[in-house]
Amino acid sequence: MTFRIEPMVAADITRCVELEHLLFPEDDPWAAVAFQSELAGRHNRYITARDEDGRMVGYAGIALLGDAEHPEAEVHTIGVDPRCHRAGVGTLLLEALLAEAGRRGGPVFLEVRTDNAPAIALYAKHGFHIIGLRKNYYHPSGADAYTMRRPALTSEGRWRTPDEVLS
Repeated sequence: MTFRIEPMVAADITRCVELEHLLFPEDDPWAAVAFQSELAGRHNRYITARDEDGRMVGYAGIALLGDAEHPEAEVHTIGVDPRCHRAGVGTLLLEALLAEAGRRGGPVFLEVRTDNAPAIALYAKHGFHIIGLRKNYYHPSGADAYTMRRPALTSEGRWRTPDEVLS
C-alpha cells in the first residue's frame, strides 16, 4: 500500500480527534480546539498521511522555533491509525517533519512515552538520542516521557558532532 503526505487542513480535524481517542485514551486526547490552535500557529507545520483511497491514516505536527541564527524544532505529535501500524506511515510522517526542520537547520526535540518502544526505536533510527526524563509527563495517566534530541545536520546531511555544535 502506498501513502501520500499532504498539509493538514481544518477539514482534517474531526479525523484527527477520532484517531487521538483511539491512540491516547488514557492521556487526555487532543480536542478539536487544540488542533485548531496548532493549525493557526504561524510557526507550526501539520501534515497528514492518506491511503490510496484518500482516507487519512495519520497526522503529525512540528513547531519551527528559534530564529535564523539559532533555529530549532520540536515535534508536537505523530499519530497513526492502529490498522496501519508497521506499514511505514509513522516513518513517512517523521521524515516529512524532519525535512521541514532540516530546511531551517538546528536540532529537533520531542517527548515520547518511556513505554513506547516502537516510537523510541523509530526516533533512534532517525538520529534522536534520549537526553532527559520527564516524570509524570502525560496526564491523567502519569506516564513518564523521555525527551529526545536529534542534533543539527551539517550541509553534507550528517549529524553535527558535539564539537561542531559548540564552534
